Amino acid sequence: MLTAQGIPAFEDNYIWLIRHPGRPQVAIVDPGDAEPVLAVMAAEGLEPVAILITHHHYDHVGGIGDLLARYPVPVYGPARETIPHLSHPVAEGDEVHIGALDAHFRVMDVPGHTSGHVAYVGHGMLFCGDVLFTGGSGRLFEGTPEQMQNSLRRIRDLPDETQVYCAHEYTEANLRFARIAEPDNAALMQRQRETTTLRAAGRPTVPAPLGLEKATNPFLRFDQASLVRAAEAYARRPLSTDAQVYAVVRNWKDSLD
Repeated sequence: MLTAQGIPAFEDNYIWLIRHPGRPQVAIVDPGDAEPVLAVMAAEGLEPVAILITHHHYDHVGGIGDLLARYPVPVYGPARETIPHLSHPVAEGDEVHIGALDAHFRVMDVPGHTSGHVAYVGHGMLFCGDVLFTGGSGRLFEGTPEQMQNSLRRIRDLPDETQVYCAHEYTEANLRFARIAEPDNAALMQRQRETTTLRAAGRPTVPAPLGLEKATNPFLRFDQASLVRAAEAYARRPLSTDAQVYAVVRNWKDSLD
């Protein structure tokens, strides 16, 4: 059974190591900075065998060159974006096989945050970069609301037990907005309490089960009556499509950041 180990980077990033128990080989997801990764490699006697990239932003790709100088491994990443040192471009439906880990991941095209963003799903894990956050979702830097809402809908269709490995520790701030959008959501209230306790103890809130996201993340609840009513009240007009609801909620949160 595969596991994922988070390496903190920058102020709030996570670089993920995909591991197989008892084996030194690892796959690295979104290494924005090589230094903390190299430190873990040395301290734990680990050996990278692949790098997986979700999108082109520097805090996800900045460490690739320095890692390859030490470990010449294949680099998988979105075919529709310019990724440094990319050797294996991937797109919707492709499979990434990492033999040393007995790992198989399916590639999903999930544009919105960036135009060519991809996610990797397999073994009950979802490595989703900045499309979906715990309690939230990435900003629209390159895509349209329609693209992002469709990407989130496709992610929402995955099984509830799927563990969401996003790339940032944003949960507390995301849930503060979620409570504004859905103040009477009991599951959200409970999650906020648990998140506050975890962060006070210096513990991560990532990963989280997708089922919890479906119950508490407003960016996955674009067709739920309570959120639609809140979005319409904020917009002061009727909203006729899921993409319109998503766009209003996205703009609402952006206005408060």
